[in-house]
Order: sequence, then C-alpha cells, then structure tokens
Amino acid sequence: MMKLEWSTMDTPVGPLTFIASPDALVAGGFTTDPISLHQRLATPLKSAELVQRRSLGEFSTAAGQYFAGDLTAWDTIPVTQTGGPFLEKVWRTLRQIPPGETVTYTELAAMAGRPEAVRAAAQGCARNLVAPIVPCHRVVGRDGTLRGYYYGLAVKRWLLDHEAENRQPRRKYRRTMEA
Repeated sequence: MMKLEWSTMDTPVGPLTFIASPDALVAGGFTTDPISLHQRLATPLKSAELVQRRSLGEFSTAAGQYFAGDLTAWDTIPVTQTGGPFLEKVWRTLRQIPPGETVTYTELAAMAGRPEAVRAAAQGCARNLVAPIVPCHRVVGRDGTLRGYYYGLAVKRWLLDHEAENRQPRRKYRRTMEA
C-alpha cells in the first residue's frame, strides 16, 4: 500500500499542514486536519495510508524560511496535482507570479494561454490543493479586491501583506559611461 507522510507546523497565520509523497508535496493548507486535505486528493492518492511525521524535511524547512521572510524558499519545491491539461497549466502559471505581486483572474487566464477561459482559471485556484506553495492567494478580482480563498480572506490578506513587506526590491541598473 502506498504511504503519504504529513506534518503540521505552526505559522504566524495559523497551523499549516502538508502531505507529501516520496517525490513531491501533494497537498497543503492552513488546517490541523490532514484528513480534510487527504479527502480532496485524486482517487489514486485517496487510498494511500497517512503517516504522521514531526517534519517533512526540505518541505518543512522551506516553509519555515518563507515565513521568516525568504519568499523564494519554496520556489523549487516539487508539487504534484492531478487535473486536466488546462488546470495543470494554471497551477504551473500560478507559481510564476512573483511574491508580493498580484494578477487578476483575467490576467491569469491569459498567462495560462487561454484569455477567454477566465472561469476555468478561477477553478484552477479553487481546486488548488497545494496552498500556499502554489500561490493562488496572489490572484485578485478585476477591481483589485480580494476574492475567495479556501482558507479565508484573512489568511489571504496576511500572505499578501507578508510578501509585500518582505519583497526584495527589483534592482534598477544605471548605465554609466566611462571617460
């Protein structure tokens, strides 16, 4: 029988639980209930046994670094989610939105290659199982207002504020002329 490991850690915005296969994170969210995350997984993973661990190694370390201010800490953390081709493209696209920046659902659809598929892009956010590693919290309404987030708008606001406060300014290079 396949086994998935899970761990919950305290964060400044509340408990964060991750579920991992040997290769990647398969679920994550602001909850202490791994069963609620496990039940949302694709069918093959739903039958896997859950095994609690104190830490999930690199996954837990990266999360700690993110909450300490290193907003790129989980950029290279592998994730696996199962969906159709467009949903999977949306999830990959979400990971390309820089920390501290937001896009609208319309912009997300265009970035994912289907500008007319705004509702499908929004579904990609709603069905994202690896929050906040796949940062659906960086997507806002057309008017810039916060729209739904599975773990509540207060958590979404906290994440966006955290990223804005810890964002590294983009370097501006000045061209100099030598005499």
